[in-house]
Amino acid sequence: MKPVKVGICGLGTVGGGTFNVLKRNAEEIARRAGRGIEVAQIAARRPNPKCETGATPITADIFDVANNPEIDVVIELIGGYTLAHELVLKAIENGKHVVTANKALIAVHGNEIFAKAREKGVIVAFEAAVAGGIPVIKAIREGLAGNRINWLAGIINGTGNFILTEMREKGRAFEDVLKEAQALGYAEADPTFDVEGIDAAHKLTILASIAFGIPLQFDKAYTEGISKLTSADVNYAEALGYRIKHLGVARRTEAGIELRVHPTLIPADRLIANVNGVMNAVMVNGDASGSTLYYGAGAGMDATASAVVADLVDVVRALTSDPTNRVPHLAFQPDALSDHPILPIAESESAYYLRIHAKDHPGVLAQVASILSERGINIESIMQKEAEEQDGLVPMILVTHRVIESRIDNAIAALEGLADVVGKVVRIRVEQLV
Repeated sequence: MKPVKVGICGLGTVGGGTFNVLKRNAEEIARRAGRGIEVAQIAARRPNPKCETGATPITADIFDVANNPEIDVVIELIGGYTLAHELVLKAIENGKHVVTANKALIAVHGNEIFAKAREKGVIVAFEAAVAGGIPVIKAIREGLAGNRINWLAGIINGTGNFILTEMREKGRAFEDVLKEAQALGYAEADPTFDVEGIDAAHKLTILASIAFGIPLQFDKAYTEGISKLTSADVNYAEALGYRIKHLGVARRTEAGIELRVHPTLIPADRLIANVNGVMNAVMVNGDASGSTLYYGAGAGMDATASAVVADLVDVVRALTSDPTNRVPHLAFQPDALSDHPILPIAESESAYYLRIHAKDHPGVLAQVASILSERGINIESIMQKEAEEQDGLVPMILVTHRVIESRIDNAIAALEGLADVVGKVVRIRVEQLV
């Protein structure tokens, strides 16, 4: 049978890895796909020294690949919102299938891209866009297709997880670990997307759409970063039996879908709380399956290339299938997507860790407890430390039961208004994940 001809756009870390995997495992991949797969053209601004491309034609213009009549599948690995958007739409317009690892592109423009792909009868595959080599999209979309998904929670940014692991295990400050992460290549020179939760929110948006059958709505995801976390909070969490992770959480409620990325306390005995370094993990809770955990490398040359090539094999297998009978992009049939709203963060529900700095006066704890009680907020545990030598202030650490966030907001405002409370109250959400 005639081989499927592929064009790779972008020959950086993932593009080079994809080419190498396709070359190294060509025979095995052909046995799985049912026919050969040939890289017929590459678009790259510069060569990749880790990639021996041989006689494969190379162009500097990505649109040469999208317009090449010989190409059956375009693999988009250039990243970003704009040029990648144009490239993918051009490839689809020309009747080519697309494989992409671009989470930002799918989270922001996916609804448009999938609609265009349906119109043209082509596939857009994007397993590599979330959690690198972990096949979590396929697991939710296909493996858990018999379930009503209740919630999912994931460590889906390796840079943030590396920083928090170093802070906990070695007592290092955030800024110190961030510099090392940049030196190691885990974080960009501008680390905003990683440490402020934007990268994780892109991925969570995709996972939530597949889990709950809703349109992609990145603009409604709540994001909170880890740059303000201190070693003190990491240590207090540990003393209370928790670990702090930068978590993406999506939960179905009767009122709507919670879609949020933020630092989160997780009980230390949960498997996901023990995912360290640059590794990723996603927990998914279904009504029939219960909770399942997907763990592995969330980035890197070979891990992400593994997902890209797996998508390519799926595309090749489906080339001769009726487009109306293919696995839907977002797991649910396009005309059956739900309009269940995304909840604003004030309407989400969680337990909370609160750290309060108070003057060492009698009755302060009673005032704190009274403010929480008046707002229907129950306290699960309290830890009060000795007065700190520098300023004589007493750190009080509380963990509450689950409550709507707007109540905590109101309580924090009242706490910060007390004469004996100094500075801002630190608030970190708590999830049990059971």
